[in-house]
Amino acid sequence: MAEKPELKRGMTATQMEMIGIGGSIGVGLFMGSAATIKWTGPSVILAYLLVGLVLFAVMRALGEMIYVNPTTGSFADYASHYLHPIVGYLTEWSNIFQYLIVGMSEVIAISQYLNYWWPTLPAWVSGPIAIIMLTLANLASAKTYGSLEFYLSIIKVVTIIFMIVVGLLVIFVGVGNHGRPLGLGNLWQHGGFFTGGIKGFMFSLAIVIGSYQAIELLGIAAGETANPQVAIVKAVKSIIWRILLFYVGAIFVIVAFILGTNWPKWVRPSLKCSPGLALVGQLG
Repeated sequence: MAEKPELKRGMTATQMEMIGIGGSIGVGLFMGSAATIKWTGPSVILAYLLVGLVLFAVMRALGEMIYVNPTTGSFADYASHYLHPIVGYLTEWSNIFQYLIVGMSEVIAISQYLNYWWPTLPAWVSGPIAIIMLTLANLASAKTYGSLEFYLSIIKVVTIIFMIVVGLLVIFVGVGNHGRPLGLGNLWQHGGFFTGGIKGFMFSLAIVIGSYQAIELLGIAAGETANPQVAIVKAVKSIIWRILLFYVGAIFVIVAFILGTNWPKWVRPSLKCSPGLALVGQLG
């Protein structure tokens, strides 16, 4: 009698955490924030905080189910088991359609980023290259994919932390601005905290929720992780606070910088180094 195949579970807990962080932080933060800031102004900080707290409750619930039954089917399997097979079926296909749309938007974003540095590079070249690279990464073993995602996520995390630290120094200490702190006036001096009113705030929530997308990949990655029960407890307890720190901290710095005209002169050229921030900076 043939043995039932089992997962090798070659992914580490740290890699699983970084998949959740790396999947959530990216286009939604830098490019998505352009629209949310335009709609609701400084209150976008509150929007990211509110959605983050809701997702924390969702991830706690998902974490409990993963602890009992760690499987790569994750939320689709749980929907089938706890609700009804048809619910699991719909969950699976809605997830597929979701990532088809997200995948296309990500490729478009990659093309825009590359076009910023290489304006002559046509989108029909950069797009297929990105698709091939992503496909090869996902066809590799879980351990290889986890390692790749770990190092790519580290780049994101270090970059955002550096931006937050430097931004706070400019805002509160006046580093690079002849010792004159920018202060927090930009949060209410240009149309108020809710510049778009409640309507603009509610519209912004749609993109904010999408920005946190991929945090649920923790559920799928847990099935490929050694000691999944231990890993998921650690991940759920820590990852949401890290993402909140990165999102809320980064958005706070961006809003404090761009909603006024009193930027330090050295900040404006530095935006050219980041197409995401440059796009956001056009709203200022």
